Amino acid sequence: MPIRPAGSGEVSGDPVHHPLFARCYARLSVAAETRGGLAALRGRLLAGLSGRVIEIGAGNGLNFAHYPGTVSEVVAIEPERRLRALAVRAAPGAGVPVDVVPGTAESLPVGSGAFDAAVFSLVLCSVRDLPRALAEVRRVLRPGGEVRFLEHGTGGGPAMVLTQRALDRTVWPLLSGGCHLSRDPVGALRDAGFEIGPYRSLLVPEKGPALPSSYCRLGTAWRPVADGTLR
Repeated sequence: MPIRPAGSGEVSGDPVHHPLFARCYARLSVAAETRGGLAALRGRLLAGLSGRVIEIGAGNGLNFAHYPGTVSEVVAIEPERRLRALAVRAAPGAGVPVDVVPGTAESLPVGSGAFDAAVFSLVLCSVRDLPRALAEVRRVLRPGGEVRFLEHGTGGGPAMVLTQRALDRTVWPLLSGGCHLSRDPVGALRDAGFEIGPYRSLLVPEKGPALPSSYCRLGTAWRPVADGTLR
């Protein structure tokens, strides 16, 4: 399937529409770059990548400036209209070519085996169908292709896990654009057939009280080299 042009970022019938959350996220995420240490983590997330990269859920494009020059192209998928428009504006400031494309993680508008690497950055918490989304990423990566992830999820001991699950069943997804606090990103990648590489657990922000959304994993996975799932 061909990639649709970025244009203005406006597409009729967007499958994801969270205008209030998008406005709040656009402001809070910029502040978190320095106050929460996310800018440094984005640099670590993307360091050493090369070739053609697909970024799932690019948001307002805060990763773009951190891609190394060894990356030949980034195809950035973002389903939410307002955030996609901000990503389109951010793309020219990247040091590598970035094409911002409408689409969802569960149905990526790109060909099979077309990418050398895929990037998840605080997005697996909010995809509607996590196994399907990961199957799609496995499809579009070449065998041996790399996954980089910076994701929050369950953690912090029994009391915090209970709190995360309670919030997921009540107000949190409604207030946070479909985000879920108690998902296990590493386990989900493993269940989807990826080989898990080095990763570390960390708190974001590193200093201050731990919030239900603070428990993050930063690491690498791969699509197996002997993988016959292309279609």
